[in-house]
Amino acid sequence: MIRHLFVSSRPLSWINTAYPFALAYLLLARPVDPLVLVIGTLFFLVPYNLAMYGINDVFDYESDLRNPRKGGVEGAVLAPAFHRPTLIAAAVTTVPFLVVLVLLGGWSSWLVLAISMAAVVAYSAPVLRFKERPVLDSVTSSTHFVSPAVYGVALAGAAPTGSAVLLLVAFFCWGMASHAFGAVQDIPADREAGIASVATVFGARPTVVGAAALYLIAGVLAGLSGWPTLLAGLLAIPYLLMVLPFAAITDATAERANRGWRRFLAINYGAGFGVTVLAIVASAVAA
Repeated sequence: MIRHLFVSSRPLSWINTAYPFALAYLLLARPVDPLVLVIGTLFFLVPYNLAMYGINDVFDYESDLRNPRKGGVEGAVLAPAFHRPTLIAAAVTTVPFLVVLVLLGGWSSWLVLAISMAAVVAYSAPVLRFKERPVLDSVTSSTHFVSPAVYGVALAGAAPTGSAVLLLVAFFCWGMASHAFGAVQDIPADREAGIASVATVFGARPTVVGAAALYLIAGVLAGLSGWPTLLAGLLAIPYLLMVLPFAAITDATAERANRGWRRFLAINYGAGFGVTVLAIVASAVAA
């Protein structure tokens, strides 16, 4: 059971939600509360991802059975016997953190946290199923990754600067682009399972082109954020180089996009290093 929960939580992606929260809080909180930093980071590191991906694996079971990339680091194929335990584990690990975070925060952080958790549930849960509402699926997925950063800003209690807003909007565009491109590889499995997505509705090629455009917009917005954070705009380049080779892809060859997706997983770590260096430089300049 523990092994299934571990795989379902997508350990390769833990850092993608914990890091934005920790970075935003560290940069803006004055003074930094170690308790808030540790609890918030731990929450967005594991419980948040188990809830987000665990719920997805439970309710996407039929699609995952048809998806050749599932069953490893890119997602678990949870047998029905594990569905109820996974949902229980997600609740048991998430709720205590939420209670503590509510006690540590104020109304603005409560609002952001509520939106963040609503997006986690709404993306995959029956009836709502935002993942089957084209474009809204990409918006919701991006919210999964940007909301921890916004939550860090809210807990810090600092009014975001114009530069910070530009960077957050750029990050949101990055999230939408990443979700859309990731959906391309799943077109055959999703169509077979009757699941609508931004990629199944618009098609492989238009979705890839749209993802490239969003990456470009993200780079431009980051480039307008002022010195030295404008250098973050350069981080859009490796993502563009990743996605553009697939601009001619068709629905019939959509699964080939998985090669690009695997590069995406690696690029994230390099981009994270670049953001860390920029954050250190920005802090030094501000001081």
